[in-house]
Amino acid sequence: MKKRITILTGAGISAESGINTFRDAGGLWEGHDVMEVASPEGFARNPELVLDFYNQRRRQLPEVAPNEAHKALFKLEDFYDVTIVTQNVDDLHERAGSSNVIHIHGELLKARSTKNENSIIPWTKDLNIGDYCEKGHQLRPHIVWFGEAVPLLEQAAIATQNADIVIIIGTSMQVYPAASLIDYAQSGIPIYFIDPKPNVSKNNYDNLTVIAKTAVQGIPQLVTELTATIHKN
Repeated sequence: MKKRITILTGAGISAESGINTFRDAGGLWEGHDVMEVASPEGFARNPELVLDFYNQRRRQLPEVAPNEAHKALFKLEDFYDVTIVTQNVDDLHERAGSSNVIHIHGELLKARSTKNENSIIPWTKDLNIGDYCEKGHQLRPHIVWFGEAVPLLEQAAIATQNADIVIIIGTSMQVYPAASLIDYAQSGIPIYFIDPKPNVSKNNYDNLTVIAKTAVQGIPQLVTELTATIHKN
């Protein structure tokens, strides 16, 4: 029976494919106040602005490709039962081949009804005012905005709780509730933290290994080590 690995990924892994990170130190997302484009209130005030913002993000997806970090994580599936819990809304993990991805902050390539959060459909083109769900309600991006519940958080927590190994990649571990997922990890299991500027130390968690490298540098190295362990056994 394969050991289970749960991998928590953030903006750092997508940044190396050319996707801008969520927000800078000034609380801006590509020139916009995050509350303008990532809150229900912002959508209510100016839906055209919000739709256009996500349309631009969606249009960017065909221009970028999975990087060596995404591809290395897919290789782990030959040896482990892998679950990826990502804060990213792009589809780079899936395009690299990963088969079990939980998007806790939603997905750019889906839309949902403004009246029924469970009415979710695939969406690859621009989303505009006048695009309706089957019940006649305006569609919105399938993105978890500030102040909204995180529907897949429980599923992500269970995946972390059941893991034999946890890997954290390219995330500040400062954005909640996603940052709380690590608290579900079983005591004493190996935890790997990959980030060029890690803000955790070995004192934070038992059995923590910090790899102070970018995702593209650090993940293939770790995957080689983890698969070599399987070969030895």
